[in-house]
Amino acid sequence: MQKLLFILILNSLIFSTLAQEKKPYSRKGEYYFFWGYNRSEYAKSDISFHGKGYDFTLKDVVAYDLPIPFSTEEYFDITRLSIPQYNFRVGYFFNDHWAVSFGSDHMKYIMVNDQPTTITGHISAQVSDPAINVNSVYVGDFNNTPFIINSKDFLKYEHSDGFNYAHFEIDRYDRIWKAKNNIQGLDWLVGVGAGTLIPRTEAYLFTMGRNNHFNFAGYGFSAKTGLRLDISRRLFFQTDFMGGFVRLNNVHTTGRDDQDYAQQSIWFGQFYGALGYKFGKNRVK
Repeated sequence: MQKLLFILILNSLIFSTLAQEKKPYSRKGEYYFFWGYNRSEYAKSDISFHGKGYDFTLKDVVAYDLPIPFSTEEYFDITRLSIPQYNFRVGYFFNDHWAVSFGSDHMKYIMVNDQPTTITGHISAQVSDPAINVNSVYVGDFNNTPFIINSKDFLKYEHSDGFNYAHFEIDRYDRIWKAKNNIQGLDWLVGVGAGTLIPRTEAYLFTMGRNNHFNFAGYGFSAKTGLRLDISRRLFFQTDFMGGFVRLNNVHTTGRDDQDYAQQSIWFGQFYGALGYKFGKNRVK
């Protein structure tokens, strides 16, 4: 995942430099927003769990996203638009080529149940407070010990109501094609972002847990590249590939937020398509 992200950024910067020779399209002073939907992938990651009576790490945990099957009810009902994996962003061009923006990428992260892993750390016979009795097969000290994550009485873990990456971006746009009517056009873009993770985590550890409330769990960094097609003077379609890293320092687990929590670092990749609207200044040099 890290190598792919490096190659993505390098190729985009080279292409962007070459594209500067094209006749520029002026967007200075333009505002825009877009809404779209994504698919995401996650590299294997370690998850550490901390609390009274336990402190352990699960190694190389596998997870996947959770796209909602396409239907008019889920994707066109305005009251249900936030259920699928969506992307929302608002931005402003402070230069003909440069824009700043803020938005939220609503991804979903689902840990594969009953998967093999290894465990390192300690688990007592009773954990948390009030005490939870632990199945004796999980009690002890572990050092990179082969382990199956039993979803029934050990762990269920997912950021299914939102693995939400809320972040600022700065993006570079370069026009690579323009129609003779000076309305339709295609831009190549490359950008970087940074922000916070606000997941809603559903977790059950040693059978204790809940669908937790949203919380500021950590931070993230990202880089992206993509294409923006101007359909008309106001409408555009944008499709981007993004890669990034997030660090979650305070993930809610059992619902006892003052003592039980998890920590996790994740490399992710995301692809999305979005329909947007632009307003303000809009002209061709």
